[in-house]
Amino acid sequence: MTGGSKPERDDEYFMNVALTLARESRTEDVPVGAVVVVGGEIVGKGVNQGRIRHDPTGHAEIVALRMAAEALQNYRLPKSVLYVTLEPCFMCFGALLESRVSRLVFGAREPRRGVTGSLYDLHNDPRLTHRVEVVEGACAEESAALLREFFEKKRGRENGSGMRSVPSSPGRSFPQ
Repeated sequence: MTGGSKPERDDEYFMNVALTLARESRTEDVPVGAVVVVGGEIVGKGVNQGRIRHDPTGHAEIVALRMAAEALQNYRLPKSVLYVTLEPCFMCFGALLESRVSRLVFGAREPRRGVTGSLYDLHNDPRLTHRVEVVEGACAEESAALLREFFEKKRGRENGSGMRSVPSSPGRSFPQ
């Protein structure tokens, strides 16, 4: 690295930004954080806002994509990377396709609604006209732990009893 250049930012760095957003969201929504990165710079950030905004599309990914599109003044986001703490659902993956996100990096799997490895493998469907490279498991333990803590607290379980054993990331689970 030379004197005035920025340090290289990697998947772990941006996933930690998404995790920080999720931790600090302070809402009753499931703590999910997302960031959109273009050229090594964050151009969009989001957290789940469905409950507080009464918006069924208020997922972290959608919020981050909207912010990025506004910042870049373009609904297409080619060469962008979306970092999100939880595997995307149908709606969010559809938005990734529509916005032409190039790469998706996610932490924990979502066994009930995840469409990039858990419930479906939409990114590998040859009928789709856009391809998204998918990287799973970045900061998976931290992402799964945040979700597990949220659901334990929400359901008043301090010792974790009654948790479902459904994988949310490789070798991890969180309550549904």
